[in-house]
Amino acid sequence: MREFARFAQHSDRLSLPMNRPVTAPSLLVFGGGYLGRAAAREALKRGGQATATSRDPERRRSLAAEGVSAIDPADADALRTALESATAVLITAAPDAHGCPGLRALAPVASQAWPDWIGYVSSTSVYGDRAGGWVFEDGPLNAASLEGARRVRAERDWLDGAQGMGLTVQIFRLPGFYGPGRSFIDRLRDGTARLVRKPGQVFNRIHVDDVVSALFASMDRPRPGAAYNLTDDEPSPANMVVEWAADRMGLPRPPEVDWTDDSVSEAMRRFYLDSKRVSNALAKAELDWRPAYPSWREGLEALLDAPPPLRLVS
Repeated sequence: MREFARFAQHSDRLSLPMNRPVTAPSLLVFGGGYLGRAAAREALKRGGQATATSRDPERRRSLAAEGVSAIDPADADALRTALESATAVLITAAPDAHGCPGLRALAPVASQAWPDWIGYVSSTSVYGDRAGGWVFEDGPLNAASLEGARRVRAERDWLDGAQGMGLTVQIFRLPGFYGPGRSFIDRLRDGTARLVRKPGQVFNRIHVDDVVSALFASMDRPRPGAAYNLTDDEPSPANMVVEWAADRMGLPRPPEVDWTDDSVSEAMRRFYLDSKRVSNALAKAELDWRPAYPSWREGLEALLDAPPPLRLVS
């Protein structure tokens, strides 16, 4: 919030939303990880340009090899240049104890104008536990984890700061996403998968390609202040997905462990804190978007049919 306030005097020069198709965007991605890289590649595929940030020199080299202009987020001059030429900004970097690092880095260099579309990638963890019930974008935010609470704060900072300044900030709440090189299939192949049962626990997932398609659909239909759940259509227990994948691949089912076992990563354990079914109806209605992989079955089938991905820095 303070980052925006420092530059409120420039609000008369800030860009106003323009409802026009973004067929070839100039995209700046703050956070060139797995999702950020996928979004940058899509911008290039559409004939546009893409810049992504990373503090890791090796990751920057990997991005550059794919045609993405890669910059260090600590390089204020490079960040300013990228922002000035961007028609869209996507924030994928996770918040920390001090808020959103993307907001902290971009606000000081945005003295002239923000682009027509700003997307902040959040998490369905902002809703907390719903004991298996359905959640919608206008529901209460009762994050049960530190990470979820940080997401709530980052959302608020972006939305409150943008209000009244003509900024088209949209929030996208994602569950766990998967795709080439990042799925149960890979963990089954390398022997690191675990079969975790937690009675009554259920959550959504989404294929990375479906996330990206929704983001670009939003660029064509910006709505300042909007929040969208981007999920598949079939919330399911984790053990069902693992069992199906192992059987489909002809592999033995992995060892069964409790969700609190030390062999379950901290990141994976967070998925078992909450049980909820997340509605994607608003994104479908407003963005004219449909997931190409409406459930994990279609998504995993597509991964099984695809050649093994190149191992890149994620």
